[in-house]
Amino acid sequence: MSTSIIILIVILAYLLVVVAIGVSIGKKNEQSSEWFFLGGRAMGPFVTAMSAEASDMSSYLLMGIPGVAYLTGLADATWTAIGLGIGTYLNFLLVSKRLRRYSAKIGAITIPDFFSKRFDDKSKVIETVAAIVIIVFFIPYVASGLQAIGKLCTTLFGIDYMIGVIVGAIVILTYSILGGFQSVSITDLIQAIIMTFALIVVVFFAINKAGGWNNAVSYLGDLPGFLKLNESYDASKNAESPYGLITIISTMAWGLGYFGMPHILVRFMSIRDENELKLSRRIAAVWVFISMGVAIIIGIIGKAMMNENVFSAEAATALSGDSESLIIHITNLLSQNGLGFAIISGLILTGIIAATMSTADSQLLCAASSFSENIMQGTFKVKLSQKQSLLIARCTIFVIVIFSIIIAGNPNSPIGKSIFQVVSFAWAGFGACFGPGILLALFDKKMNKQGIGAGMIAGAIVIFVWKFAIRPLGDAFNIYELLPAFLVNLVIAVIVSKITPKPSTEIQSTFDEVMTNI
Repeated sequence: MSTSIIILIVILAYLLVVVAIGVSIGKKNEQSSEWFFLGGRAMGPFVTAMSAEASDMSSYLLMGIPGVAYLTGLADATWTAIGLGIGTYLNFLLVSKRLRRYSAKIGAITIPDFFSKRFDDKSKVIETVAAIVIIVFFIPYVASGLQAIGKLCTTLFGIDYMIGVIVGAIVILTYSILGGFQSVSITDLIQAIIMTFALIVVVFFAINKAGGWNNAVSYLGDLPGFLKLNESYDASKNAESPYGLITIISTMAWGLGYFGMPHILVRFMSIRDENELKLSRRIAAVWVFISMGVAIIIGIIGKAMMNENVFSAEAATALSGDSESLIIHITNLLSQNGLGFAIISGLILTGIIAATMSTADSQLLCAASSFSENIMQGTFKVKLSQKQSLLIARCTIFVIVIFSIIIAGNPNSPIGKSIFQVVSFAWAGFGACFGPGILLALFDKKMNKQGIGAGMIAGAIVIFVWKFAIRPLGDAFNIYELLPAFLVNLVIAVIVSKITPKPSTEIQSTFDEVMTNI
């Protein structure tokens, strides 16, 4: 039996397992919207932590970060990882317990729903804007995951890229539509374990193929700026380029995005006991720092492997044009060492699919809940039965996947050609639109709906203006769009809240009640 067939069997077996989980859990989630969208607020601390991080660490963990490190060296990937690690910890520390308690108190099951009920927005303007933001930015985010699956199928099996994209979309659709939040969370836990296994095996195999750690570091040290944190490596010129303080701050701003990620925030809302979030925080922070550190090492060691000529000429050529396929090519080398290694390789490649699916499924569920619960029933005040609400949510998942397939199939997308670029844009959108609002809603008793709404809209506008009009100017303007948009949202929200009426006494009393002994 050929290596490719063995790997394919392992991958197909995994896909059957996740679909089976969706089917087995599906009936329970017909009970209520809270079960479908939040798992009945019954998740344990370990599942909460690992499903949050698996849904966060999409294909950019196994493909995007190693690809960036391979191309430019330590600086860009490391400062991004540091920002994300700090953001993960602070999000659990500052937001998780408050959001869990507040959402349960006011009966909110989605992020738009939380904003609406927190500020008693009977006009449903905030809820509508928030729901639209979720749907708009989740489409490219899901598309980035489908890109990863398409690249894997093409690189490993020679399958047409679009066929890989469509097959991946069908599997994600199946268990997300059937199982809802609990299915997504359990499969995310499984996927996090597989991703961890993939990272550990690949990094040790890569170091061995690079001639050992010392040999690799010796070679990489001769590449200008490759192993420095204040300089970046330019492969086209074999020269170093400055990586200054402004660039470092801009890159670390990735961490701000956590405060506004709907698919992560709902994990906080779903845990069974708010006191268990402390354990979740520790688990999540440790996993994030270790996993991203290993991903960076894989990227730089991959560069050293090129010096040892371990890749085939075809693989070397492919990497010169697509560094994000690095882990696939390393795994392909591993698979050539016998049946056992072929099975292990199948598990590693399953990890790539798992990383993709664990993010896409969570995003689809958030987008579906936003349309069904917030736009249909909130904005348009359409009265839906339990069955109708879940049907609309599932139809929304289907429609979003179709649009995501279209974006994934466009090689000239203005959002970005690489997985890292597409994720970067969507991440900025959520962080800038929701991050400041979540923090102000949980820490500022006198924040009002006018301030939240104005800030959210301002953040969304700045994301697009900075991304497509200002950042291309380069030099001092080459700042990750999340940072300026986040700050503008924060400032606008505070100013508008100061010049508009204060929230009602009832809203402020609820805030005081929720935050007692927090």
